[in-house]
Amino acid sequence: MLTPVILSGGAGTRLWPLSRELYPKQLLALTGPRTLLQQTLLRLEGLQAAPPILVCNEAHRFLVAEQLRQLKISARATVLEPFGRNTAPAIALAAHAALAGTPAEAEPLLLVLPADHVIKDVPAFQQAIRVASSAAQAGQFATFGILPTAPETGYGYIERGAPVDGAYRIARFVEKPDAARARQFVAGGSHYWNSGMFLFRAQRYLEELARLAPDMARICAATWASAKADLDFTRIDPEIFAACPADSIDYALMEKTQAAVVVPLAAGWSDVGSWSSLHGASEADARGNVTHGDVLSEDTQGSYLYAESRLVAAVGLKDHVVVETKDAVLVSPRDRVQDVKKLVQRLKEQGRYEHSLHREVFRPWGSYDSLENGPRFQVKRLKIKPGAQLSLQMHHHRAEHWVVVAGTARITRGGEQFLLEENQSTYIPIGVKHRIENPGMIPLEVIEVQSGSYLGEDDIVRFEDRYGREGTNK
Repeated sequence: MLTPVILSGGAGTRLWPLSRELYPKQLLALTGPRTLLQQTLLRLEGLQAAPPILVCNEAHRFLVAEQLRQLKISARATVLEPFGRNTAPAIALAAHAALAGTPAEAEPLLLVLPADHVIKDVPAFQQAIRVASSAAQAGQFATFGILPTAPETGYGYIERGAPVDGAYRIARFVEKPDAARARQFVAGGSHYWNSGMFLFRAQRYLEELARLAPDMARICAATWASAKADLDFTRIDPEIFAACPADSIDYALMEKTQAAVVVPLAAGWSDVGSWSSLHGASEADARGNVTHGDVLSEDTQGSYLYAESRLVAAVGLKDHVVVETKDAVLVSPRDRVQDVKKLVQRLKEQGRYEHSLHREVFRPWGSYDSLENGPRFQVKRLKIKPGAQLSLQMHHHRAEHWVVVAGTARITRGGEQFLLEENQSTYIPIGVKHRIENPGMIPLEVIEVQSGSYLGEDDIVRFEDRYGREGTNK
């Protein structure tokens, strides 16, 4: 059985300010109405695949679960990484998850897919998977090589060798080349972009990993043996996993094994690794501009213009990127967008929140947007999903005033419980246990005014929480 393994652990720093550490690019709808993660899952329809296995950052778990819920897809397992150790260990954990409870004679084929790629020609992609499946069943480690359309220097390359059953032996992997070598690769016709997508047997992967990277294989096996269920997620022991070497599947296995093959793929692929590549993966107008939101341009061409919360106006731009969010604006020439990650690093060094969080912060019950703040006060807009509830909690340093602007709220305040309709309000004194619930069928919107000597998110004491967050401020 073909078992998809979706790797959803990246941060996507080069797509800042849209992509952030706690809300990365795979969770964003960048090229259509669906997010990149959802597109990855939907392009598997018709392959008769088993339920997917997801490996994701622990901090993204509820966001990932919500995106699967929207598609009415149930994962076989969602493995939570407390921290990243690159792709080889992540795939090893997924292989253990796929083999758990599976008879030895029914060894699954793992189709390993990053959650943040764009593929326009789905039939061509699925046909390549069928070719790779034959190689994988025979014990080969198949990867997909993208037919290059330009001399890209931002991708690694794969040089093909002798043909074998619709695929090619891999002669060698090539690091990101300079422009001259990239032009040679494209002209020669025997090199492909390294896509980072793979297909192989689960037990075969673990056996080869044990031979080529024994410490990694041993620690991943021990990590899986100690894994525990938490709601619909699989938690692993961070102390055991911390000792695992961090390495990509390319370095740990593919470049060392004698059983690697490459399957050519021409399917409109993009890893959407920068604003320039997102521009290329999006539909442009007659002047080569890609626009989103409230955008007005004059004498502008070849540019990517994104407005999230207000009007963005551009005059006389050529080959630029302008991205506006509620709390940040990026302006860059398209040929300098690789340097966006340097800005993100500077934000981290300065201790600013903008590298990790948006102004609107998502929680398992919905989201909150910080509208205004000042000395001793803060105003937020809470959006609570139908049937959802916040934890039963208390604050030591702040009081809260709630005004319902849409929907109906069930309020717990101390020993009381009551309903609030639209335009009604209540007050929560400092030190009083409280909770908001949405008992209705439509989203509940509440304006929250906080006042007090300290308004940080860590001033939360949780007593009950359906999402298992008791004792935390997340």
